[in-house]
Amino acid sequence: MKSMQKLLSMTLVVMLVACTSARAQQGNEPAARVGDRVITMQELEDHWQSSNPSQHTEALQALYNGRRAALDDIVATMLIEQAAKAKGLSAEAFETAEIAKRSKPVTDADVAAFYQANQSQMQGRSLDQVAPVINRFLQDQQRAAARQSLVDELRKAGPRVQVLLDAPRTNIDIAATDPVIGNPKAPVTIVEFSDFQCPFCRRAAPILKEVREKYGDKVRVVWKDFPLTQIHPQAFHAAEAGRCAAEQGKFWEYHDQLFGNQEALQPDDLKKYAAAAGMDATKFGECLDSSKYAERVRDGVAAGTRLGVNSTPTLYVNGRLVEGAQPYEVFAGIIDEELARK
Repeated sequence: MKSMQKLLSMTLVVMLVACTSARAQQGNEPAARVGDRVITMQELEDHWQSSNPSQHTEALQALYNGRRAALDDIVATMLIEQAAKAKGLSAEAFETAEIAKRSKPVTDADVAAFYQANQSQMQGRSLDQVAPVINRFLQDQQRAAARQSLVDELRKAGPRVQVLLDAPRTNIDIAATDPVIGNPKAPVTIVEFSDFQCPFCRRAAPILKEVREKYGDKVRVVWKDFPLTQIHPQAFHAAEAGRCAAEQGKFWEYHDQLFGNQEALQPDDLKKYAAAAGMDATKFGECLDSSKYAERVRDGVAAGTRLGVNSTPTLYVNGRLVEGAQPYEVFAGIIDEELARK
């Protein structure tokens, strides 16, 4: 196991070094020469991206995430030092006092609730056995959340913080047939590769709805089919049904119906939901039974695969990768940065 971990760690280092080198050496700069033949950095990047898109995306994102975490930590330290100086305190004393204000004690009830919610991961150990570990974990969470709350307040009240470090971006073609909701000219586009049978996709749906409600005409959402048929046997047929609903101008209403009834996605269920959404049931049934849009669904899967998508939901906010059902705050943070750039 240790050997495998070491190998994985070394692989990641190599990937990150490759990413750094690729960014440091641009375009036509040589990466290698074979006789008179020059292999350029751009050729190297293009080959890596086409031959292993998932690895390429993960490496670039890992490099950005590491740099961004370091940047955020430096900014946070600077803001705390400035606020502490204004109050005539050391940074450590100021931070300790402010975190104490924002933290609440971890109670026995908190520990018991955490134990019950995560009992399957306790390996048969009793509450008494793991209570001290859970208590420390919850205290650490409290302190981290309190510090982040402090930093957020200081960012709002202090000097303007402009993040110039740009995230890796993926260019995604949006087809005229892709379902879209929101202002066509919105400055922020969220492209969602999703699966109607995926529980994490269902969890993401209300978060994206909240995003649309909060940002209004500043955001549009584009749907891309990516049914994971190897684990979700009804997902492909549900994706076809979504396209049949789009044919009648009811995609997003039907989208909500499917996620609201994710446990029942058999053909008869799909037709029942179409009727409930006010569609022409006969027309919908003929569309679904004929697999009219099977090829279009496959196009979505192919497009995602070329980009390195291998799980759902996978989203891109103005080309910036967001994997999984992330909380609203993650989307809001990225959208705010994108609007500031505009």
